[in-house]
Amino acid sequence: MSDVAKPRRRGRGFIELLVVLVVLVVVAVLAVVAELVARQVVPATVRSTVVEQLQLPAEHPVDVQVDGILLPQLIAGTLADVRIASDDVTVGEFSGDVTAQLQGVPIRADRAGAGGTAEVRMSPEQLRSLLSTIDGFPAETIELAAPNVTASTEIELLGATIPLGLALAPSAADGDLVLSPVEGTVAEATVTADQLRGQFGGLLEPLLQDRSVCIASSLPAALTLQSIEVLDDALVTGFDIDGGIIHDPALQANGTC
Repeated sequence: MSDVAKPRRRGRGFIELLVVLVVLVVVAVLAVVAELVARQVVPATVRSTVVEQLQLPAEHPVDVQVDGILLPQLIAGTLADVRIASDDVTVGEFSGDVTAQLQGVPIRADRAGAGGTAEVRMSPEQLRSLLSTIDGFPAETIELAAPNVTASTEIELLGATIPLGLALAPSAADGDLVLSPVEGTVAEATVTADQLRGQFGGLLEPLLQDRSVCIASSLPAALTLQSIEVLDDALVTGFDIDGGIIHDPALQANGTC
């Protein structure tokens, strides 16, 4: 009896092992399929939310990348790291190429995320469009010459028309982009803004004042302007993003200056 039973137990053991292996293969295949589906669905959902939030055209290109394996993140209810990029984004008077990095993004919109950062790169043309909203400012002459923004105009002095070039240092203050004159060029001579004030008195005062334009009012209140600098051929603005933008209507609405 024992000699007959042993082969049968070995046979049943082999079948059980085969079943387990088949189940594992099926589970692995399903996991791969689910991950591939998630790789399609999650970025598309994030993109749709961004387009709706910023009121962009439905067909506007928005690239979304989610780091790591998605299934564990979906089970946990939080996306660890999300990168969003889009060129030629226009919101109100503000436009540029946008890159945002978000951490701890919740799947459900009933709680805050961990926040993140964003960068907007503005070309000279986009900067001219933004600065054209400043009354009396020669926005059409704007160029970029790191670390400054440059502008040119003309002044009337003793019946003569004299070209004046200005170098303006960009900075951020309370949601505004601020341009502060640091030097000027008159008749090919470059002098500081203070020297211009001393030599020409009140004649140039309107041109030598700080000029500012509100950026915060064009963007969700969750974005706080932190930095502005000229890098190569672009004006680069940096923002902090409050993670509460996921669920707080007040942070989703435009800010104020």
